[in-house]
Amino acid sequence: MEFVPLHFGDRLTVINPQGAIGVVTLWSRVDYVMARFLQAGVDLDEETSPVAVFGTLYGNGLRELLRNLLFNPQIQVLLICGHDRSGSRQELINFFDLGLEPMASSLVRYRSPEPGLAVAPARIRRTRRILDDLVRLDRFLNPPQLVWLGDPQDEATLTRLREFFADWQPPPSHEGVRQEVPLPEVELEYFPSNPRGHLIVRDTPLAAWKEMLYLLTRFGHRVTLKKGDRLELQHVKVVVEKPRFEGEEQLRAAHLDPERLRRYQGDILRGELRPDETYHYGHRLRTYFGLDTLAACAARLQADLEDRKSYVALWDTAHDLTVPEGRPCLASLFFRKFEGKLTLSAAFRTHNAMDAWLLNLYGLMAIQTWVAQRVGLPSGAIVVVSHSLGLDPRELDRALMIIGKRPFKVRLDPMGHFRVTLDEGEIIVEHRFEDVTLKEYRGKTAASLQHQIARDAALSDINHAIYLGRQLAKAEMALKDGREFVQD
Repeated sequence: MEFVPLHFGDRLTVINPQGAIGVVTLWSRVDYVMARFLQAGVDLDEETSPVAVFGTLYGNGLRELLRNLLFNPQIQVLLICGHDRSGSRQELINFFDLGLEPMASSLVRYRSPEPGLAVAPARIRRTRRILDDLVRLDRFLNPPQLVWLGDPQDEATLTRLREFFADWQPPPSHEGVRQEVPLPEVELEYFPSNPRGHLIVRDTPLAAWKEMLYLLTRFGHRVTLKKGDRLELQHVKVVVEKPRFEGEEQLRAAHLDPERLRRYQGDILRGELRPDETYHYGHRLRTYFGLDTLAACAARLQADLEDRKSYVALWDTAHDLTVPEGRPCLASLFFRKFEGKLTLSAAFRTHNAMDAWLLNLYGLMAIQTWVAQRVGLPSGAIVVVSHSLGLDPRELDRALMIIGKRPFKVRLDPMGHFRVTLDEGEIIVEHRFEDVTLKEYRGKTAASLQHQIARDAALSDINHAIYLGRQLAKAEMALKDGREFVQD
């Protein structure tokens, strides 16, 4: 039986199709891990190697990896050798050690890939990874042996590699039966919007992230990239007014690992580039251009707190437009003192909404804090503009679980409020901010006042607008009937 991938065939590196070993490189580049295998003396000849295939596992591809294994039961060993940035190693291990647990949820519905085939969401036990329940542990009649070799850049990993292959004995011929398990899609309805006009303003990172995922699941346009389908919105602007590290219970409830966020905050400030990385934000910021750009920005602001040149571009045009891979998604940073605090604006070329957006925001918080401490300012708002914000449709089940039920909550309009009264046969609308009247509008009908207020763009919150519309209609009826009007 030869290795035949059902999924991601263009992203896997097949060595010997008749091999019995698969290598999972996690976040490490496949070519780097292969080079380390060769340094350890591992046979990677296409006709004699015991290794069938190398492939990454960032996390999202786990459901496809499991289906590939079911279709290729001759793969009896999975060697895990890579940089484990996202916890995907433990998710893979827990699947084969502990299996899935059902999730009772009305938030996720799958479109059945076959008539009469029921599909439900499930979670890998002791992890936050959500999968469909079509791929279960009991489907694996002979589950592959999982062997963790370590980080490929460590010398101890080379020793473990040599020891493993020195003791390796080809297993008895084991053909097994190929199982082709369909991949279900999440049922979803899509609604029209201006795909370039979405703005989110929230106090905390988690609230902003949930709102962003909701907008993508409701309004995202389906596009087809080389890597597969995505739901996409363009130029999404998110303002986090009070960026802070949130409580561990809140984070875990949203299927997030606080320790991973802390590690990322440390990683994004380091300037060195690992040999198995094509790029790293910290490397671009601290080393790549021959300048520690964060220190340079801090120095500019120390010299002049009103400086507006503390701008950093991570994009190297001559290089990044021509290389086949390894371009940064984070394109620029802008530091600015505003209302006595250090604000940070960041632009991302592309943004993975599910697995990168919140992680990146926590990284930006670390960068902002690093500069703010050296400038002597408290940290203010963070603004993130995502030129291409995407969500893999296969991750819709996870997204819907994170979004959860959307409770109603009144948010004060930052543009002020309105006081509605009647006076001498007219409706009077005072646009107020705190105790100050900004402008007074007069009219006999709700429609005329609607047009006046809309012309001035005097409010910004949709719930506020609906509320004001109700009050204007109520005031108009009271005026016509000669009744007293009391604003709700």
